[in-house]
Amino acid sequence: MNTNKNIALVLSSGGARGLAEIGVIKALENNGFKITSISGSSIGAMIGGLYAMGKLDNYSQWVKTLDRKAIWGLMDISIKNQGLLKGERVLEKMKDFIPDMNIEDMNIPFTAIATDILNEKSIVFEKGSYYEAIRASIAIPAVFTPVMYKNTILVDGGVLNPIPIEHVIRQSNDILVVVNLYGEKESFIEENNLLNSPQNNYNLKNMADKLSRLIATGNKRSIGYISLLTTSSSYMVHKIAELNIEKYKPDILINIPSNRASTFDFHRADELIKYGEFVANKAVRNYLINITK
Repeated sequence: MNTNKNIALVLSSGGARGLAEIGVIKALENNGFKITSISGSSIGAMIGGLYAMGKLDNYSQWVKTLDRKAIWGLMDISIKNQGLLKGERVLEKMKDFIPDMNIEDMNIPFTAIATDILNEKSIVFEKGSYYEAIRASIAIPAVFTPVMYKNTILVDGGVLNPIPIEHVIRQSNDILVVVNLYGEKESFIEENNLLNSPQNNYNLKNMADKLSRLIATGNKRSIGYISLLTTSSSYMVHKIAELNIEKYKPDILINIPSNRASTFDFHRADELIKYGEFVANKAVRNYLINITK
């Protein structure tokens, strides 16, 4: 029986669903576990790095204030053809209240994963600027413009390694905890009340009008085209995630349904954080029951 409560935590890619990872971390700490190392891809890298530098609460408080209009304001449309968004405005906003930090100076070992698209391999950031690592790790192909890095091109870490278990710095007796944002789909998810709230009606119409103009173009930079690409790639990423979980067999696996939220549903932060806490508490209870049998 492993009575050690030190955790090596791995956080998967998965867009706004990754906000549930904040709730997972809260639940783990409330249950007396100590996170001693962390690794993540894409949103998992963002959340994991914030935790490793001791700034996750700052981010959590901020993201809970975002509504659809604010999220739209953080989307910096790119004029290049490599991606719809530049992905820089949101990181610059975060720098206003979370200064950059070198990964090697963080409170616990942390690794962020990106994908070298030219050489077909994962790039592991173990040192250097947090924001530079995160910008590469979240560069979803066709959505965010890629990052030029040491004579190559980096995109989202989830392309090759959505759940980077092999890159977490784990001690021999650490409990391996994995958050998988590609869990089995829920058969029914209640419509979020925010969608029908009066204060968001104008925001929704305004954003929908702008997006519809892109959809109507029918070209490769339209939302419809990008949706097709991201949906197709998500099936492949889902399968890679399954294989990695099967290979490494984590002690605690926390599955977040893949249809719990869409890529940009950051306006649902409070709901997703609470959901992550709920699911994690359930997984921890099951783990504690099993190890005492």
